[in-house]
Amino acid sequence: MTNQTTEAADTGTGAPDAVERELLDFLQGHTGTPWEPETDLFRTGGLSSLFAMQLVVHLEKTYGVAIRGADLRMDNFRTARVMAALVGRLKEPRPGGLDG
Repeated sequence: MTNQTTEAADTGTGAPDAVERELLDFLQGHTGTPWEPETDLFRTGGLSSLFAMQLVVHLEKTYGVAIRGADLRMDNFRTARVMAALVGRLKEPRPGGLDG
C-alpha cells in the first residue's frame, strides 16, 4: 500500500482516477472491507467520525492539500469518488497564485 500512496502522491495533479484507486485501497486497508467508488461510507457504517478525521489527515498529507472551512462538510467525504473530486478541486491553482 505504501507504493500506491507514493505513486498517487507523485502524480502531482491528484488525477481523480489515481486518487480514487488509492482511496479505495486506503479504506480497504483500514476497514478490511472492499469499497466501490460510489458507496456512501456514512450510510453503510464504513466511516465513523474518528476515522473521518484520520481520512482528512491522510488526504492532506498524501496530496498536499488543506481541507478547511466549508470543505469539511460531510458531503465531501461520502464516497471515494467525491473525495477524489475534492482533492482535484483543491489541487487546482487558485486565482492570483494563492493556495488558500
